[in-house]
Amino acid sequence: MADILSQSEVESLLAALDSGMPKDEPSANASAVGSETYRGQVSVYDFKRPERVSKEQMRAFQAMHEGFSREFGAVLSGMLRTIVEVKLSSVDQLTYGEFVFSLENMTCFNVMRAAGLDGHMILDLTPSIMFPIVDRLLGGGKSAKYTIPSRPLTEIELRLIDRIIERAIEGLEKSWASVCELKLRVTQVESNPQLVQIVPPNEVIVLISFEITMGEIRGIMNLCIPFNTIEPLMGNLSSDTWSAYTKRGVDPRQKLNLQTGVGKGKVKMVVGLADTRLTAQEIMSLSVGDVIMTEKGREQALDVFIEGRPLFRGSAGLFKGHKAVQISSAVVRPEELIEAQLKAAQPAGVELAPIPGATVVAPPKPGAKTPAQNASAGGNRR
Repeated sequence: MADILSQSEVESLLAALDSGMPKDEPSANASAVGSETYRGQVSVYDFKRPERVSKEQMRAFQAMHEGFSREFGAVLSGMLRTIVEVKLSSVDQLTYGEFVFSLENMTCFNVMRAAGLDGHMILDLTPSIMFPIVDRLLGGGKSAKYTIPSRPLTEIELRLIDRIIERAIEGLEKSWASVCELKLRVTQVESNPQLVQIVPPNEVIVLISFEITMGEIRGIMNLCIPFNTIEPLMGNLSSDTWSAYTKRGVDPRQKLNLQTGVGKGKVKMVVGLADTRLTAQEIMSLSVGDVIMTEKGREQALDVFIEGRPLFRGSAGLFKGHKAVQISSAVVRPEELIEAQLKAAQPAGVELAPIPGATVVAPPKPGAKTPAQNASAGGNRR
């Protein structure tokens, strides 16, 4: 493998090519030719800052917190009675020391304990947006020009900022619900970030920055996630197992509306009296008054078809002067037979998981009236 030449050596070799190269330097000639033919892109890699989070996982972080930024902006707009826009500005990975030294001394540095991850996170609010939010909560904030004081927050201001932090924690837990249950809790609030050290300075972190805009006032909110905190979940942040959209639970109201709407839908019910097979010659010789013999007995149950699928068995008759069918039993499907056999063969006290798609329909009690008693037969099947 040829050595990498410096810029001065490359220039001297190019100058030697123009003036004529000596014949006793074939290796230098080969190096010069290789440097001329190679035009690839060279990327710089810093071994002091290894990239422990892949690009795919970084895109997952970006997609997950874009939804959080939109919802958090709507929450702030409702609390402050003004239009507040929260935008995801960047998702980077760097060391904890670089993150701390990039912050201002007077800031709102919230250390949060993530019980679901057994680690810590940091949520930081810059003074450029922190004090205008406090001023707005106290009734001010109408003037575009605002002087940012260089001092820590007072006790009253901390109580007001806690309300903002609580809303941010609720949004973060909702955004992370598809990956894990965070269970965030603020354990420490500092104004000087250099006094807090949750991980070593050379530890890799994922820094997620949000830009908060309130009128003409802008500020930054930073979410610092150490790598050792989220390392057990890195496998869940791939495209195969993670979705950018939050998985929502079943809404009872929506479920009831769906059941009501589906319950009003009409389905076709057909009662099959009998069926048999005839040859083409027999069909051609049929005439009015002929009797077709079937293999079904008079006392045998009739098949009840719902949208072409046999679901029940019953007997035909009259009800209030109308042709009707009385349901006597449900058709047992293969899935139910398999589950019944497995339950019969298993030891007592051991439960089996239900087979997907299998439903158990119990036959009606003797003498009990069912809605199907008033359903008229849809037609005869031959």
